[in-house]
Amino acid sequence: MSRLGTFGDFQCAHCGYIVSSAHWLSGVNNRNHCPYCLWSRHLDLYAAGDRLSACKAPMQPLALTTKRSRNKYSHGRGELMLVHLCTDCGNLSINRIAADDDVDTLLEVFDASLALPARTRNLLLEADIEILSLESSPMLGLQLFGSVTRIRLAEMA
Repeated sequence: MSRLGTFGDFQCAHCGYIVSSAHWLSGVNNRNHCPYCLWSRHLDLYAAGDRLSACKAPMQPLALTTKRSRNKYSHGRGELMLVHLCTDCGNLSINRIAADDDVDTLLEVFDASLALPARTRNLLLEADIEILSLESSPMLGLQLFGSVTRIRLAEMA
């Protein structure tokens, strides 16, 4: 993703849209993926926002997961997260869903993740990443829409 201006805005290397990294729009401090296609770039090495990775290759949105939470009221599950896979070095990355991410594209990533090949699923297991399953649909609907209705309709389509 090439950088534009001084505010961290960038052009998505995958779909070409201009992406704003404004916190008030996305709700995240370190914008690292496109809200339209959800692709990212392998920029961070040690911590979110460090931008120290030498790879810089595109990262494909692979699946959805949830952040493990220490909050006693969350039943072990926290906010919705996006799993990316680097198309060059194979690095896995987990990133926050931003407020302006396209919900239909998030659902497409979820649907595609249900049919991931065994090799990819094993890679995720080795990295201790538990992706959302079909049984997670009610929780996904609640997080994205405040109800499970939209997810049920998407499953029947």
